[in-house]
Amino acid sequence: MPDGERGVVVRVAPGGAGAIEAGTLRRLEEIGFIAGEPVQVLRRGPGGREPIAVLVGDTLFALRLLEAQCVEVARG
Repeated sequence: MPDGERGVVVRVAPGGAGAIEAGTLRRLEEIGFIAGEPVQVLRRGPGGREPIAVLVGDTLFALRLLEAQCVEVARG
């Protein structure tokens, strides 16, 4: 999603090119990345990469690209 765009979390699932541990997926859900939660990408780190500042509900998180690729979002 581009910076500033809003959406809703659909699910958390393995994604992207790299391998991610099940514990990391579970942690994403535990901190608020659950189906139905509103989400907004606020900004990205240097060069448009990492970290990615994401607002989930009322909480701000900084995600690595590998983590962000595991969060499926419906735009709008």
